[in-house]
Amino acid sequence: MRRTTGTIHLYGAHVDTDVILPGKYLNLYTPEELGPHCLEGLDPTFIQRVRVGDVIIAGDNFGTGSSREHAPIAIKAAGISCIIATNFARIFYRNAINIGLPVFECPEIVAAVKQGDVIDADLAKGQFTVNGTHFQAKPFPPYIQGIIEAGGLVPFVKKQLNKI
Repeated sequence: MRRTTGTIHLYGAHVDTDVILPGKYLNLYTPEELGPHCLEGLDPTFIQRVRVGDVIIAGDNFGTGSSREHAPIAIKAAGISCIIATNFARIFYRNAINIGLPVFECPEIVAAVKQGDVIDADLAKGQFTVNGTHFQAKPFPPYIQGIIEAGGLVPFVKKQLNKI
């Protein structure tokens, strides 16, 4: 996992998968098709502002709603390096890991930052710095780090099978 620096895109609580990627785009499958519609239902200007390496920070229950993988795929394809939230909907959390998108729970950072702040992130250690203040989230165990570094669960398993 890597270090990254980016701009914070701050959202509130209960951001559901229907605003992350509206249902009318469920017929799309590739990251290239999904990315341009990321957060269209919540923040229509997001895709014009986001840059590779940026970070989404949100409140409680991020990713609530349907269990489709389209939502985290769109977020990753838009260039977001990780999501930090107070907590996540369980299925969204697992789907994010499965597609190689790091997600961290850190209520302290959610309460301390504002839209547009710059964040420095050490994704391997779960360490974040914003405006000179350091925050610590629980880092991923090595197995999960391996999934994220491989780009998701499928590439990770293929890599493991090639070792046999």
